[in-house]
Amino acid sequence: MNRKEKLIGYMTGSTYVPLKFDELMIVLDVPGRDKDELAELLGELEAEGRIFRTKKGRYCAVSGRTLTASGRLMCNARGGFGFVRPDEEGAQDIFVASENLGGAYDGDRVLVKIDKRDNTYGHSEGHITSVIERGNETLVGVVMGIKNKSYRIAPDRKTFFSQVRVSPAKLCGAEPGDRVVVRIEEYNRKGKPVGSVITILGRADSAESCLNGIAAENSIRTAFPKMVLEETERINESVSADELRGREDLRDKLIFTIDGDDSKDFDDAVSLETAENGNSLLGVHIADVSHYVKEGSALDKEAFKRGTSVYMPHKVIPMLPKKLSNGICSLNPNVDRLTFSVIMEIDGSGGVVGHRLTKSVIHSHARMTYSNVNKILDGDTRLRGQYAELVPVLEAMDKLSDVLAGKRRERGAIDLDFPEAHVICGSDAVPEDIVVEDRGKSQRLIESFMLAANETIAEAAYWAELPFVYRVHEPPSSDKLTAFNEFIRNFGYSLKGKLDPESIHPKDLQRIAEQAKGTPEELMISKVMLRSLMKACYMDTNSGHFGLAARYYCHFTSPIRRYPDLMIHRVLSYFTGSGLNESMHNRLVPAVREAAENSSEREIAAEKTERDAVDLLKTVYMQSYLGETFDAVVSSVTPFGIFAMLANSCEGLIRCENMSADHFDYDESRHMLIGRGTGRTFKIGDRIRITVAGCSVLLRQIDFVLEEDGSPETVRRVQKRGARTEHANEGKKKNKSRDKRHYGGKGKHGAKQGGRPGKRRKR
Repeated sequence: MNRKEKLIGYMTGSTYVPLKFDELMIVLDVPGRDKDELAELLGELEAEGRIFRTKKGRYCAVSGRTLTASGRLMCNARGGFGFVRPDEEGAQDIFVASENLGGAYDGDRVLVKIDKRDNTYGHSEGHITSVIERGNETLVGVVMGIKNKSYRIAPDRKTFFSQVRVSPAKLCGAEPGDRVVVRIEEYNRKGKPVGSVITILGRADSAESCLNGIAAENSIRTAFPKMVLEETERINESVSADELRGREDLRDKLIFTIDGDDSKDFDDAVSLETAENGNSLLGVHIADVSHYVKEGSALDKEAFKRGTSVYMPHKVIPMLPKKLSNGICSLNPNVDRLTFSVIMEIDGSGGVVGHRLTKSVIHSHARMTYSNVNKILDGDTRLRGQYAELVPVLEAMDKLSDVLAGKRRERGAIDLDFPEAHVICGSDAVPEDIVVEDRGKSQRLIESFMLAANETIAEAAYWAELPFVYRVHEPPSSDKLTAFNEFIRNFGYSLKGKLDPESIHPKDLQRIAEQAKGTPEELMISKVMLRSLMKACYMDTNSGHFGLAARYYCHFTSPIRRYPDLMIHRVLSYFTGSGLNESMHNRLVPAVREAAENSSEREIAAEKTERDAVDLLKTVYMQSYLGETFDAVVSSVTPFGIFAMLANSCEGLIRCENMSADHFDYDESRHMLIGRGTGRTFKIGDRIRITVAGCSVLLRQIDFVLEEDGSPETVRRVQKRGARTEHANEGKKKNKSRDKRHYGGKGKHGAKQGGRPGKRRKR
């Protein structure tokens, strides 16, 4: 035990009383020559949030005994308050009122003194005594006017309760009305942030600047450093003869890709043959990105920092430069490409009875799209004639896909198959349409084949005891299972047996999904079930994948757009080449662990970016339909109102305060609003008519009212309230007409009264 741990051990002991520095010197018998060392140790422990000093200079350990905790502050955009999530695992969040934030901001790591153990809402309540570490290096916001010789930046993130002051000399050419990235350089005596503009994202009233702001807010890297681009330029644009040495030549095999209509980076290609014993020989051929992105190179370091490609509605932010992602690494048709192939022998029941992994070279015979393959499998005569060579293989693949899916269902894998909404953007990232698409046979086919490859590779790596990046999905917690069970009881369903992680099996959830299939509540139950599951992550140890009911799982099939896949390819390249000696094994262990941890973090940031971008564009899109009325389904019920979803997947809130028919009370046990006088109820799955009443773009929030409450006066009141909330931190009101003008106004697929917003576009 080092000195720091001994000091903490003493201060957390039952006999310790808070002491001043000089008293600690005496009690601990610290020689005078070590005074500075003790001060340094105490300073480090303070910075780590493990101890704190009282106003009288006495040192206390952060523990339940002192009613003080360290943790991360998370603020609420509407209420002005926050919660501190303690560092101590399993500890309850601590409520902090706005007047008790003590100069701390959303994301800061703080010390909080607990004043009440159990307030009215069942939370501990406290006040922040000090900021251990600031949580925001940069912010995205809009440049406001000048005041007291400084410009103000109003943050887009409404959980950050302060404008940032910037001197004219540090505006970097920005002007009022620009959306910018500002670096926070210091906090003044009153705790107010002071900074400098580092990037101009565009005019505040453009959809594209909002989307760029979302990417910047989530630390998404959009530009490649010069060194990375220079390294990329030195890579050949075609496969050379030297690169074929030692590779299995599969160029004569009928191999092809199946991807989305607008895809440009093709990670995977597939092939299917029949073995002499009648089994299927499924080939999954993955771009050999590790051949081009060498360990420790500038390309590799940049890919590590990015972790993943980010797919926003208006553009893709790639993990690798386009020369690689769309060029030499992409399995484009009619050119040679280097691949990592896994050839699996699959029996009639869908079991993988053998496999081999090989470095290979392929020559894709066709670039097939999901839509065309779906049409071919559905009997399209023209396309079946055009791709006559592929039709028998596609039909055999379709049958094999069904067998593999049946195998997964048999073991209990959860298949939450609900339609996906896609926002279609025009120029300047303005949303033109929202289309909701079901997955067809071709999407399921590729999914089945990639799942089989990922499981096969993970199992082989596990038994070979390789340093490896696994895709891990843990069982849901008891609390989440209980909440989900209460929710589905509203529809007459229930989970059986003990509701805990040790007892629950994926089959139990699969059964509920199958029972709800084809019912009005199917989408609601699928979405709530999805939220009830734990978040999958990357780890260097294997503990299986709950949702897939798989004992072994990894991500092997997308190295162009995911770093963990690239890391796996690198490990497998060493393993299938000269083998892993002890030295190489020991070197890869920490590298794999670091890749897993970083990839999990970057995946969360990418998903948040993609989700926020879609929510923003949906809000922009629905601005064109203010005052119009549509059919909707109640998707969620809360004490303050109901959320309703339109056919195009846009979701809005109907506040109780805007429901004029009655005063509604929330029945928590039945997840229902009940009118006191009329007895009218609102529950999940109810079909209602709504009027679009307001769209707050910055908050990414749509407000609805019930059709009977949709008078012009009510709509204007809701819009006015939304505008006040959206611009609360901006110091002045904007011209509200600007939003509609600059965010695209009425869409070209405008809906008529009572219709569905957006004409479904053929894809």
